[in-house]
Amino acid sequence: MIYTITLNPAIDYVINVDKLIVGAINRSEHEGFYCGGKGINVSTVLKELAVKSIATGLLAGFTGIEIEKALNEKGIENDFVFLESGCSRINVKLRGDEETDINALGPQVSDFDLHLLFKKLENINEGDVLILSGSIPKGVDDNIYAKILSKVYKRGVTTVVDTTGKKLLNTLEFRPFLIKPNINELMETFNTKISSLHDIEKYAIKLQNLGAKNVLISMGDKGAVLFTEDKQVIIENAPKGVAVNTAGAGDSMVAGFIAGYLKSNDYKSALKLAIACGSATAFSEGLCKQNEIMQTLNLIENK
Repeated sequence: MIYTITLNPAIDYVINVDKLIVGAINRSEHEGFYCGGKGINVSTVLKELAVKSIATGLLAGFTGIEIEKALNEKGIENDFVFLESGCSRINVKLRGDEETDINALGPQVSDFDLHLLFKKLENINEGDVLILSGSIPKGVDDNIYAKILSKVYKRGVTTVVDTTGKKLLNTLEFRPFLIKPNINELMETFNTKISSLHDIEKYAIKLQNLGAKNVLISMGDKGAVLFTEDKQVIIENAPKGVAVNTAGAGDSMVAGFIAGYLKSNDYKSALKLAIACGSATAFSEGLCKQNEIMQTLNLIENK
């Protein structure tokens, strides 16, 4: 079974305007609500790929109830810890001539809340996949993902980490199967500038030397490059299309890669499906649908 953990889920309120003018009244052309958070996004795309998963993590308040309701309506199995106070986030995504995001902090999390979450993780065992991704809420330190991995490290669980900075670096001693920073996140993690494939390779290898088995670097409309544990460097270009909404594209890539690898046990096939899912989401108003993924995959395979 695949388990996704979202510690700081959100309802994304996406507002589309013709042009955003700061300091003035802006009127929406159309808008939508999407239940998400990075792990939830992964579970949603896995559902489109007909791959089962269980979404878990932390929810709170009326927004948490709505997120759980939305997952149930989509047929996505879930098992969240509900906090006693606070509310899960509402993030505002402004889409005009540029993309502007306002992401909320999230609720305060107690040690007892984390204890309840750790109890749920006791069911994860050899053969399972655990995907950790996204930001962390108040009251949770940067070592949380490392703590989670330490609890499953010796059980033979395949782990995926999609985060940045110390939260990422702290996990590498536990040998995650896959990490997926984009170029900006790679620069943030190492506090450096990256301007070439050579630079990307330098820091991807550094991440592998620190413990990551496979490093997938997403490069936006330029595609992605995968550095594998058997020393392959695989580059896949993204198909051409109009980017409508990049939110969730990275999560879609994670879902596509894991689904593709579990099916084929082949890195090249997994990378193609990852690019297809990420691009299909970028070309859509929300997360990609199955038919959009297949259309985009055909573009990649027939280019």
